Amino acid sequence: MEHLKAIYIIWYRDILRFGRNKARIISSLAMPFLWLVMFGSGIKGSLSFGAGGFSGADFDYIQFLFPGVIGMTVLFTSIFSAISIVTDREFGFMKEILVAPVSRTAVALGKILGGTTIAVVQAILIMVFAPLVGVSLSWGLVLGLLPVMFLVAFSLNSLGILVASRLKSTEAFQMVMQFIMMPMFFLSGALFPLQNLPTWMSFLSKINPASYGIDSMRQVAFRFLDVPEIVADFFRIELFGNKLNLQLDLLIIAGFGLVMLVAAVLAFRKSE
Repeated sequence: MEHLKAIYIIWYRDILRFGRNKARIISSLAMPFLWLVMFGSGIKGSLSFGAGGFSGADFDYIQFLFPGVIGMTVLFTSIFSAISIVTDREFGFMKEILVAPVSRTAVALGKILGGTTIAVVQAILIMVFAPLVGVSLSWGLVLGLLPVMFLVAFSLNSLGILVASRLKSTEAFQMVMQFIMMPMFFLSGALFPLQNLPTWMSFLSKINPASYGIDSMRQVAFRFLDVPEIVADFFRIELFGNKLNLQLDLLIIAGFGLVMLVAAVLAFRKSE
């Protein structure tokens, strides 16, 4: 019971810090908004996907980009939320927690759940912009994406906690995270399909956990956006010559998340 209370308190503290930082909320919404409105509106007329048995005129690129931007928000927010561990260490708060009669596992889980919650909230806020670009927003779409976003955010935040537990300064964390996040983002299929890529890029996209997170969100979103089946099937990620369904995507993400969770907890226990 004490462990659950500790997890809740650490989770609640991170949520309060997020809610009180209005500048952080606004700035974190600005970039996804620009990608969705400006990038999406500007490029959608120049794309064609004839190789899939349909033309660009049959499909709105905004519908393809929308779940990608949601995934981008989850990716960036969940990983960067782990910076709170580094800042807490720099200002001495982490030392006070670690000397308290609380297990480090509980501290790590509280931090992971806090970052996960923040990422999901940010993604929901981004959905508000959907009608501005012609994407039909419905309760079914929001509720369908919620568990997927939570699983992806939990897995990626565990990765962030794993990295943050080994770093001593915010500058180092930001540099390392940029090095990790940008390739993950651009190779995830958030902005462009993963079909017909060069062999080396296709391989990197297959070992990128964010690819399966984006693909799962896109499969859920397409079901509620009434995207034709031939279009939805074309964009599904392919592994070992087979198109992955939603269940397999989620299984891969859950497996990655479990490994990252165990590694993050073990690394946190060893941190000073």
